[in-house]
Amino acid sequence: MKKFIFALVAFAAFSLTSFAQNLNAKGDNIVGEYLTDRGGSKSKVRVIKAANGTYTAQLFWVEQPLDKDGKKRKDVKNPDKKLRNVDIDKVVLIQGLRYDAEEQEWSGAKIYDPSKGIRVNVEVEFVEPKKLKLFGNIWGIGTTIYWQKIK
Repeated sequence: MKKFIFALVAFAAFSLTSFAQNLNAKGDNIVGEYLTDRGGSKSKVRVIKAANGTYTAQLFWVEQPLDKDGKKRKDVKNPDKKLRNVDIDKVVLIQGLRYDAEEQEWSGAKIYDPSKGIRVNVEVEFVEPKKLKLFGNIWGIGTTIYWQKIK
């Protein structure tokens, strides 16, 4: 019985990994809507394919859109001063992301963190059928976050 359960668990794990790898096999599989949760702050991101074939990720909903004065929060930490007046629920997080068919991942762009006002290199891949892993780094040192695909 223990062997059967082990075999069943191993098969399920292999199936999930295999399915995630299939999602990494086609660039447009990244297109959709995702839920993010960073430190209890939830937001939703929409990934679209741009006319030039790259991918863009933009916030379209944040759990706390208003500041302490009841006004719409802005991207006040953006290093580009022209973008500091953008509503927080319209911030572009990634622009120019490219799909690498050989590596079966998306990269070649930077991810923007509006809570810190920084942009770092990003590599993206599915690790589960609806779980997108984003590794943001500067000189190889960084952090991993996950987005849950909802649509």
